[in-house]
Amino acid sequence: QVQLVESGGGLVQAGESLSLSCAASGTIFTIVQMGWYRQAPGKQRELVATITGGSITNYADSVKGRFTISRDGAKNTVYLQMNSLKPEDTAAYYCNTKAYYSSTQWDDYWGQGTQVTVSS
Repeated sequence: QVQLVESGGGLVQAGESLSLSCAASGTIFTIVQMGWYRQAPGKQRELVATITGGSITNYADSVKGRFTISRDGAKNTVYLQMNSLKPEDTAAYYCNTKAYYSSTQWDDYWGQGTQVTVSS
């Protein structure tokens, strides 16, 4: 099993910055991808950004140019730097990883979520 522990989040004003981090631990053979998703009240969970083991990144159009995802492979940790935050960024942010726990078996893991609230 793989556990994800998120940190960061909180309440900020529009235009300010915030950073999130997520550390994976447990039985990890290799991490294929780590990323962040978010879910606002009454809405479906949506992709924010992902980064592969080879550091290829993917961003939602709504955050391109404002958010930056990065990773520390040695620490199995992913970061999300969020700049120029907008009220519409308000949501619970969830860390996700697709990881092999053996040489042939992989699974999809989720963190518990951390709240980001942006006031106008």
